[in-house]
Amino acid sequence: MSDMLSDNTITKSMYDEIVDFIKGFKDANGVYKYREQIEILRIKDAKSIVVDHNDLALYNQNIITRLAEEPSIVLKEFSNAVYDILKEADAKYADSIKDEIIVRISNYPYQVKMREIDADLIGRLISTAGMVVRASEVKPFISRYYYRCVDGHDGYISRIDYQRAKRDGSIGSSGKRKGEDKEKEKRRGRELTCRVCGEEIIIDVEKSKFSNMQMIRLQELPEDLPPGQLPYHIDVMLMHDLVDNARPGDRIILTGIVNVEKDLESSKMDVPLFRIRIEGNNIEFLASRDGKDVSARSDGRFVISEDDEREIKRLASRPDLYDMLISSFAPHIYGHEIIKEAILLQIVGSPQRELEDATKLRGDINILLVGDPGTAKSELLKYAARLAPRGLYTSGRGSTAAGLTAAVIRDKSGMMMLEAGAVVLGDQGLVCIDELDKMRAEDRSALHEVMEQQTCSVAKGGIVATLNARTSILAAANPILGKYDPYRNITENVNLPIPLLTRFDLIFAIMDEPSKEGDANLARHILGIHRRIGYEHLPPIPIDLLRKYLAYTKRFNPLLSKEAEDKIFEYYMQMRANASPDAMTITARQLEALIRLATARARLMLRNTVTAEDAERAIYIFNVMLNKVGVDVKTGKVDLGVLHGMPSSERSKMQLFLDVFNALSGKDQNPVEEQALVTELAKTGKFTEDEAREWIRKANAQGIIYEVRQGFYKRA
Repeated sequence: MSDMLSDNTITKSMYDEIVDFIKGFKDANGVYKYREQIEILRIKDAKSIVVDHNDLALYNQNIITRLAEEPSIVLKEFSNAVYDILKEADAKYADSIKDEIIVRISNYPYQVKMREIDADLIGRLISTAGMVVRASEVKPFISRYYYRCVDGHDGYISRIDYQRAKRDGSIGSSGKRKGEDKEKEKRRGRELTCRVCGEEIIIDVEKSKFSNMQMIRLQELPEDLPPGQLPYHIDVMLMHDLVDNARPGDRIILTGIVNVEKDLESSKMDVPLFRIRIEGNNIEFLASRDGKDVSARSDGRFVISEDDEREIKRLASRPDLYDMLISSFAPHIYGHEIIKEAILLQIVGSPQRELEDATKLRGDINILLVGDPGTAKSELLKYAARLAPRGLYTSGRGSTAAGLTAAVIRDKSGMMMLEAGAVVLGDQGLVCIDELDKMRAEDRSALHEVMEQQTCSVAKGGIVATLNARTSILAAANPILGKYDPYRNITENVNLPIPLLTRFDLIFAIMDEPSKEGDANLARHILGIHRRIGYEHLPPIPIDLLRKYLAYTKRFNPLLSKEAEDKIFEYYMQMRANASPDAMTITARQLEALIRLATARARLMLRNTVTAEDAERAIYIFNVMLNKVGVDVKTGKVDLGVLHGMPSSERSKMQLFLDVFNALSGKDQNPVEEQALVTELAKTGKFTEDEAREWIRKANAQGIIYEVRQGFYKRA
């Protein structure tokens, strides 16, 4: 009895201290911060207030101590205090939300790494950072049961009382009744019975209290993952207004109480095993812990302080800024300056535009690297993933369509859950996909919608959803023959489907060409790094500052100036004028790519206007790509048809080949003799006899014609 009185006294004391804090705390401007929050609950139709832990630290250390040790009790007293204060202002609204008032704790300093959450923390309030990878559907959760029975008795049992009664056996059938068989007895053992008359009772749904509930899965952040370790994850239960607050792909700091639940698998085998689950109290988005706007989603994981901002602006004022940025990107990799520049522009990107009719214009830049083994493609990808404010790295061999986009799975509890893949987790960031050519064709096809429409559509298991996938794709692939053949077109060098190739804004072919001077410089660079275990000349901008600089650039939204618009327009018209029936030099898709590159460069230079210089540089990068992979090796002319499957020179030859074949076949589609076809093709002057035989073999391999008997062919 004395212990109970002591607990009540402690609780009463804590309640008084909390009321004193809520009513008495003033912010730096002299405003009663929390009284004001409570007063506007009715206006916002809200049921929770957010208490800053830093304010508690300034006002009352005792509450902080008790909050860490007994969070459930303290948070319950907080809710009671808010209810009583709200009742003074609006009794009707206070009574309507009495059971749903929640006090959320922000800026909680006791932050624990996910892999350190164990049995020692059960019942404690903690904070942990992670990435939401899975979210269930929202379901109603019963918090107060109302019942009625056949004799008219009714009442309620709270959820906690119900669970306690089920454990001690006071709710349920008291035993076997006369005349009941074993099956009926077993069924009655699972039923709820009236406390008054002992008859079966049912839940009265209309009078019972329900709350929204959602389960999410939080996974360790990629940058926090120790090398060679599997990422840890933990399930979190969200209630009330926290539901649908965090979506798959969001990086959050979760504050909550560590709890346990019976493991479903072990319960079947009667093994006393439990698993840890967190009851969510508050969600803050990762880069918003500076207290300015904890509700805003951030596209990065950095908090840029005022000192960082001053340093960034000092850098931006330097005339050699652009060269410094390129030199600071992957300094351990020798050469590849144009590719490094393009990847920097890709990380920065161009802002997504939305027209009045909700049409969205893509702002993300996609880049493909195709090249010889040992040319540092994978290193460039890994460095870009580390440097980007929101970067993910994956390899083609270990990725499936569901792993890249999204999957609908059934949880152990039977709930259908949407699990996000790499491109959804990398929303508003960069996804690096190595070994793109090693992926299965059906898995790779999932990228088509992502790269052009910036969305990921899912229709599985009764869940129909369209998720945002506003991500840039940086991919790398190896040539089919092991080494890039400069005498073959890009489509013959890489095993990728044509529709996917056309979605890349820039494609770079990296060839390992012997050169006495270049080889010597490369060897000295690599040997020097190994000798010094470091760089001979430190990069102009340290990597931490470069990360923050690139995150800071996202704040700018450059618009085309008249000069930049004229430059791009003139280039486009000039290239179209150079086009001919035998060659296609540029299309509208490349025009948009030029605008994205020019805008990204203006962003990189921290400008809100795209200048003529930005447009010229974008055109230069595009020309470098065009002269490497956009040239038809048969004619030596620039022809974007090589990226579309077949250069125009071959397309016209194919048309001629089919015309001759159809003429020899006639209306009845008779078999055509190989020698007769070779002779007719040679007469056109476009084919030699050897070329004609090669085209027959090629058409047969592609399924355009087939051999009915030796030396005779028909159209497929």
